[in-house]
Amino acid sequence: MAFCEIRCGDLVYFTSSLIPVPHAFTTRHGGISCGIFETLNLGRGLGDDPKALKENYARVSCAVGFEADRFVFSRQVHGDTVRPCTAVDALPPEGDVPYEADGLITNEKNVPLVISVADCVPILLYDPVRGAVGAVHAGWRGTVQDIAAKAVRRLAAEYGSRPEDIRAALGPSISLCCFETGPEVAKAVSALLGPRGAEFALPRGDKYMVDLKGINAHRLEDAGLSPENIDISHLCTSCRCETFWSHRKTKGKRGGQAALIMMKG
Repeated sequence: MAFCEIRCGDLVYFTSSLIPVPHAFTTRHGGISCGIFETLNLGRGLGDDPKALKENYARVSCAVGFEADRFVFSRQVHGDTVRPCTAVDALPPEGDVPYEADGLITNEKNVPLVISVADCVPILLYDPVRGAVGAVHAGWRGTVQDIAAKAVRRLAAEYGSRPEDIRAALGPSISLCCFETGPEVAKAVSALLGPRGAEFALPRGDKYMVDLKGINAHRLEDAGLSPENIDISHLCTSCRCETFWSHRKTKGKRGGQAALIMMKG
């Protein structure tokens, strides 16, 4: 298991060796956006020039091997809804999404799934046996609502996926070193994990340092994934804010990364 940095001209993105279908965890490098969105912004609805956003998606699509100009997006609300998708749901980057979801799954080929992040944990899922993929946005609220495990269960319910066959890659996100929270987050972690919550929410004064990637990996294991089928990027978006968009570092004045995945036809 390993995350690999891929360079295609100025474009920089990461992939996981666990997932053999076209996919990417993007960075902030390689696009044409300007100002606070410079250069590779893939975050929709943030105020970027729609033409720049469209070109940025075109560059990523070409580099990763999608060769697509329509993608399945979602209106992310930090919830736990996981939505099955088909080609009918695909839209151009400037299109309006009519539904809310923080997880997307499909068993159709040539249907690229996209979730947007800028500190939250991006999770890509792949079932090589049943032929299904998923993309999950797990901020702290989605994490404590157990969206990672719910995505696994939804793959099983919709497509017959067996957890032991599913592979997961958790991309760059804010890490334990930088994710300082109030006690309400630690309490929510404990509500989800019980006594084991103390392993992932460490007290520091009157605050807590929370390991979102660790929590999601743990829940994926509890959902039936084998540890060897879970790949975790240890890159921190806050520490590496010159490479990744970080909501905390920019105080919200930012673009966004994307995690994308598709099965080729």
